[in-house]
Amino acid sequence: MGKITTESLFSGQVVRFTLNAPKANVLDAEMMMALQSELEETGTDVKLIQFTGAGDHFSFGASVPEHSKENAPEMLHHFHGLFKTIMELSVPTMALVSGQCLGGGFELALACNFLFLDKTARLGQPEINLGVFAPPASLILPLKVGQTKADELLLTGKTVKPEEVMQSGLGTQLFDDQQSMIKGAHAWVKKNILPKSASSLRFALKAARTGFNQKLSDNLDDLARFYTEELMESHDANEGIKSFLEKRNPEWTNS
Repeated sequence: MGKITTESLFSGQVVRFTLNAPKANVLDAEMMMALQSELEETGTDVKLIQFTGAGDHFSFGASVPEHSKENAPEMLHHFHGLFKTIMELSVPTMALVSGQCLGGGFELALACNFLFLDKTARLGQPEINLGVFAPPASLILPLKVGQTKADELLLTGKTVKPEEVMQSGLGTQLFDDQQSMIKGAHAWVKKNILPKSASSLRFALKAARTGFNQKLSDNLDDLARFYTEELMESHDANEGIKSFLEKRNPEWTNS
């Protein structure tokens, strides 16, 4: 079984992709390429794409070793490719989040139109703790929660509980546990998505995300260059990644 499992639901009207490398479901290059391949196979009659994680957690994020100076360009190329493909498909998307949903995992969830959570969910962008930053989240969070809340999440690296996610307006629905979340999502999809035309949903999504897609299209590649050509030339970005891998506290030089 591969790092992405694919299920067809509601007679093919909904496709669910599961990040399948528990417990952490790390979005490494292999998983990103598998997900990219599956997304590209999405048919025109699909009305909703769901993302979830196998086991107790959605995803701990992208692979930290792949954030290193020599690997970062390829990692960002693969990762940002997922966001570009999601934009190009214009199929509504839903994240079903239990447990840890951090870093690149949170960014994938942020890209979705609908965010379903259970009370075990813990979400955040901890990249700053490693001396780096999160390019997609740097663009998406200000659009979704406003600049002040985005600054707090991106500059502190704090992890938030689902109640705070709901209060911020990011969440669609909150459930007590994973089982009730899946059941609730099924009912929500039957009521709100299945009666619609797949074609019309795509047009409506393109229209609704005019500004969102423009922001990502205009800036994502620039932030990738900023990350690889400037950030990763600094001492502290490399020290942050290295210290994490060596399981020690970073020794910042502030440069």
